Amino acid sequence: MKIRPLACVLCTFATLATGAARKATPEEARKFIDDAEQKLLLLSVDSSMADWVRSTYIIDDTETLAAKLDERAIAATVEYAKQSTRFDGLKLDPVTARKIKLLKLSLTIATPADPKESEELTRIVSGMEGTYGKGKYCPSGPQSCKDLEELSKIMAESRNPQQLLDAWTGWHAISRPIRKDFVRYVELANKGAGQLGFKDNGAMWRSKYDMEPDAFAKELDRIWEQVRPLYLSLHAYVRNRLREKYGDLVPANGPIPAHLLGNMWAQTWDNIYPLVAPANADPGYDLTELLKKHNTDWKGMVKYGESFFASLGFDPLPQTFWERSLFLKPRDRDVVCHASAWDVDSVNDLRLKMCIEITGEDFLTVHHELGHNFYQRAYNKLAPSFRDSANDGFHEAVGDTIALSITPEYLVKIGLLDKAPDTSKDIGLLLHRALDKIAFLPFGLVIDQWRWKVFSGEIPPDKYNETWWQLRQKYQGIAPPVGRREADFDPAAKYHVAANVPYMRYFLADILQFQFHRALSQTAACTAPLNRCSIFDNKAAGARLNSMLEMGQSRPWQEALEKIAGTREMDASAIRDYFAPLQKWLDDQNRGHPVGW
Repeated sequence: MKIRPLACVLCTFATLATGAARKATPEEARKFIDDAEQKLLLLSVDSSMADWVRSTYIIDDTETLAAKLDERAIAATVEYAKQSTRFDGLKLDPVTARKIKLLKLSLTIATPADPKESEELTRIVSGMEGTYGKGKYCPSGPQSCKDLEELSKIMAESRNPQQLLDAWTGWHAISRPIRKDFVRYVELANKGAGQLGFKDNGAMWRSKYDMEPDAFAKELDRIWEQVRPLYLSLHAYVRNRLREKYGDLVPANGPIPAHLLGNMWAQTWDNIYPLVAPANADPGYDLTELLKKHNTDWKGMVKYGESFFASLGFDPLPQTFWERSLFLKPRDRDVVCHASAWDVDSVNDLRLKMCIEITGEDFLTVHHELGHNFYQRAYNKLAPSFRDSANDGFHEAVGDTIALSITPEYLVKIGLLDKAPDTSKDIGLLLHRALDKIAFLPFGLVIDQWRWKVFSGEIPPDKYNETWWQLRQKYQGIAPPVGRREADFDPAAKYHVAANVPYMRYFLADILQFQFHRALSQTAACTAPLNRCSIFDNKAAGARLNSMLEMGQSRPWQEALEKIAGTREMDASAIRDYFAPLQKWLDDQNRGHPVGW
């Protein structure tokens, strides 16, 4: 699930050559950024409309038109970012200063001032993403080729360790050609970031979070330590159960082989739930069956989600939402079915793009995606520069916060379930959710921890792969299933590394959603266990949520967090509260078994 932002994230930047230009004034800076954001808004709307058509009518023409309009919007943003450097060092009013800062920090890479180096870096980034996108494993010639989707299906469903190993090693081989270009990419990206005044490219990424870059890195370590004991308990339990299944292939007290966890990168483990489920895991109901029993159709699925927000005091979705969204997979054309929430005009043209099926999973997804749409509308009266979430983790966190309120009690209130099962039935549900949410946390941390150390020079090129696996063992307790060499370059077997996409937003969203959920549940005066709390039909919780949503990106994220959670500090203790019943159960299951690696 993802949000479709108003405009593409731009990927290149070049500093202006120094010259004897006339000294700029604060008033000129204010006029510059006000004009720039209005012009960029118009270009972004055109780009979003073209991207919508490309995603819902996939043909060569729509792809070509969308690419042209995307490129036009990106080029304009790059040019404005270049021009904004004339105001560096001026004392500006807070609003103007924040707008210019956000303009620059929307960049994910800073190309050097030298045109040849700028072109080279742009070409390298495009080439690395292209190599990843074309990656296939062909064990015995072209007729046997499998792409990532096919290999991921094997990883999710197969219980044959040799087949899993084959799929894992086959995919991880696709990143070897990327290694040479990646070394040069780091060199050039650091040069560009340095010309903007940043220590390195990783420091530039961390500067997006309204904190000093090094302070932000320390903050993440603090948060991780809060949740680490729960991860250790989950890891030990899963390792014990996998050892029962695979024998000595899984060590009794060491890291788990990466290919046995149901996912190509071992980033989430929910696909192996059937292998590790408790003996009495039946929660007492099946949401998919409940939906079908009540003859729910696609519109009913979306109406349930809209009604959730209406119960909190939000206005209904606009009529254009129902007229312009894509809810079902068409029979006559190709579309991108991956669920996403769109804000096409950055005002009120909200849309959902999703090929809805009547399943419990899609029921959660609808609620999640509408969380994005209602967030988008809440900040639509702000200046265009501020029409985004407080930081890049907030948008995903809001959608997931709403999904956490889909409890048995909520299903009773909307008439899908007659009676909520006893809380003793919750262990299976909590374990399944932990295999997704808790298992992901250290992986979400490692991706950018590794890249930051690469950008800073702490990890030299001849230690790329070795240190990658050292970090994965340190944080995740995961080990490669076979011996690895530097030539393997396993980090780039993950899209975000190959494509220069920062990853920390996903770690932040995983933390923030539980902090949001606990704060809103307290506002709703819920006295049940946190995993059973739902804010449905509580106007006080809705008002508290909206007070944060309507701030958009206009203020530092710490102020937005204070609005909803009453604190300016991220706090992972909410995760421990939510999973407290599971923690106790896991500790009982692990008694007599080693914990850690």
